[in-house]
Amino acid sequence: MTFDPILPSIVTLRATIPDDAFTAPTLGTIREGSGVVIRESGLVLTIGYLITEAEEVWLGTHDGRQIPAHPVAYDQTTGFGLVQALMPLELPALELGNSSKSQLGDAVIFADGQGRSVRATIVAKQEFAGYWEYLLDEAIFIAPAHPSWGGAGLMGADGKLLGIGSLRLQMSRNGEVADINMAVPIDLLPPILDELLARGSVDKPPRPWLGVFSAESDGEVVVMSVADNGPADRAGLRRGDVISDVRDGAVEGLADFYRKLWEVGPAGAEVPMRIVRDGRENWVRVKSADRNAYLKKPMLQ
Repeated sequence: MTFDPILPSIVTLRATIPDDAFTAPTLGTIREGSGVVIRESGLVLTIGYLITEAEEVWLGTHDGRQIPAHPVAYDQTTGFGLVQALMPLELPALELGNSSKSQLGDAVIFADGQGRSVRATIVAKQEFAGYWEYLLDEAIFIAPAHPSWGGAGLMGADGKLLGIGSLRLQMSRNGEVADINMAVPIDLLPPILDELLARGSVDKPPRPWLGVFSAESDGEVVVMSVADNGPADRAGLRRGDVISDVRDGAVEGLADFYRKLWEVGPAGAEVPMRIVRDGRENWVRVKSADRNAYLKKPMLQ
């Protein structure tokens, strides 16, 4: 497996976020990671949390150039982010692969914009539920882990892009714990790319968002915290609450909670939930919202 020719297509990314941005307390005001050039016009694919609410973005090339860029889109459903270089990048675009055809045990390369690469193996392809109201039906997990995963490119043996790095996690197997990376599969991009470029979002009603950060514990969904002044906060949810039902259905884990939540209706729908607090059950009605309405929009360039 050779990979030197594809490294120039992966750039560093540095984003500056205003101090008063909604995501600043959780994600910080200086975010650094990588991105992958997917069009020779300078369109770069990255992981969306790096550029959420960004007021300034810079891309760094392997020959030392720093290029200003503009956030184009952040898709909350997939987690993908797009930025457009505002000066010629003069870099080759990386061809998109077919992540659905990748298999367990496949050899892959995970590379960041600083030229650091890890030869790894696909160790799992499975559902992933994130604590921030995020769900992938089939994420890609690789090992060993890369130390700089955010926005890094996951390539197959043919050098084509299979996914974009999102997280570093730990996996337990046969009593041993190993660090792994999770990547968002590239197959999620082509169906939405044209809409993201044309309007900055996918043309469908936004999902209902509660602003609740949850974890799964023994099959139960437990509230870890809530976003300040978000729907869950205004409805009185707090740390330690167990979300046991949504409407008329029992919640069976974090992924099931999200699916039941999103079935209630579009953003703005009222979500009836049964919670357990200090051993007592109570029904609450949470007026959901559009997550994007809380975020600062990119300034026009």
